[in-house]
Amino acid sequence: YPLSTICLAISLLLGIGSAARFSLYLGKKEPEHAARLVGNGIVLMMGAGFLYLICGELFLTPLLRVFGATEEVLPFARQYAGVVLLGMPFLILTNGISNLIRADGSPRYSMLCMVAGAIVNTILDPIFIFLLDWEVFGAALATILGQLLSFALALRYLWRFRTVQLTRSCFRLDFRDNLVTLYMGISSCINQVAITLVQIVLNNSLTYYGALSAYGKEIPLAACGIVMKTNAILLSIIVGISQGVQPIIGFNYGAGKYDRVRQAFLLAIKWNFVVSAVGFCLFQFCPGPIISLFGDGDPLYFEFAILFMRTFLFMVLVNGVQLLSSNFFTAIGKALKGLLLSLTRQVFFLIPLILRLGIFGVLLAGPIADFIAFVVSVFFVVREFRTLRALETASAAR
Repeated sequence: YPLSTICLAISLLLGIGSAARFSLYLGKKEPEHAARLVGNGIVLMMGAGFLYLICGELFLTPLLRVFGATEEVLPFARQYAGVVLLGMPFLILTNGISNLIRADGSPRYSMLCMVAGAIVNTILDPIFIFLLDWEVFGAALATILGQLLSFALALRYLWRFRTVQLTRSCFRLDFRDNLVTLYMGISSCINQVAITLVQIVLNNSLTYYGALSAYGKEIPLAACGIVMKTNAILLSIIVGISQGVQPIIGFNYGAGKYDRVRQAFLLAIKWNFVVSAVGFCLFQFCPGPIISLFGDGDPLYFEFAILFMRTFLFMVLVNGVQLLSSNFFTAIGKALKGLLLSLTRQVFFLIPLILRLGIFGVLLAGPIADFIAFVVSVFFVVREFRTLRALETASAAR
C-alpha cells in the first residue's frame, strides 16, 4: 500500500502540477504555453516512473521492512511488490495523463482509462489466483495487465487533445518552467507522501503495541490494512471530486471569473459532505459486514477491526474538506497554502499523536487530527473567499 501511495504521489506531483497550469493558461488564452506544459509533463512522468521502478526493485526488502512488514508477511509482500513495481511507470503515466485529459475537457475518457484497467484487473484476479493457482503472483500479474490497458488508452489520447495541438517541440524540457509545475503539484504530492508516512507509522506502532496486548502483532496490522483500504475507497471518490473541479476552478480563476471559482468549490464541498455522510453511516453502523468482505478471522480479529473502523474513522464526515481545500489553493496558483494544508492532518497532527499514545490511543488519533485539520482548512478558505470577493469588486469597478 505505501508503494502504491508513493507512486500516486509522483503522478499527482507531475499530473496535478501540469493540469493546474494547463487550465490556468487556457483561461488566459495562451494555448501554445498550455501545449508545452502537456509535453513536458509527460516527459517528466516517464523519467520519474522508470526511476521509481529501479529504486523500488533495488531496495525492495529494506523498504518493506520500513513499511512494517513482519517476518510472516515479508515473503508474500516481496513476491507481490516485486511484480507490481514493474507496472508502476505505466501507473504514473496513466494517472498523470488522466489529469491532463480532464483538464482538456474529456472527463469521460479519463474515467474510461481508469475504469477499463480496474475491470480487467477484477476479472483476471480470480482466474489467475484460483483457476490457474498462481496465488500472490497471479494477483500481481492481473494488476499489471490492467495498468497496461489503462496506459494504452491514456497514450491514445495524446493525438486527440481538443484544446491544444502537441508537436515535437512541446516535449523539449524547459527547466525553469518545470520547476513551476513541480511547485504547483507539490501540495497534492505531499498529501500522498504524508498518507504513506502515516501508514508506515501506523503499521509499526500497531505491531509494537499489539505485541504488548492480547491482540498480538498480526491482528492490528491486518485490521489497519483493511480499515485504511476501505477508507481509501471513500477518499478516492473525494479525490475524484477534487480533481474534477480543479480544471473548472483553474480556468475560471485564470479568466478572472471569481464568482464561478467560489461556486465550483462550494459545489465540491457539498458533494463531499454527501459522500462522507454515506461513508460515516457505513463505518459506524455496518463495520462487521464490511470487514467480513476481506475474509474470516477469529473473534479477537473482528473485535479489534470493528473498534478500529468506528474509532479511527469517526470524523470522516469532515475529513475531505482538508483535501479539497488544499487542491483548491493549488488550482488558483497558490501552491504554498495548498502545501501547508496538505501537511496539517497527517504530519502536524496525526503522526505526533500516534507516536505518543498506546494501541487504543492510536485509534483516537485519527478523529482528533481530522477535526483540527478541518478547522484550519475552514479558516484558510474563508480568508481566501474574502480576497476573491475583493478581486471581483475591483474587476467590476473597471
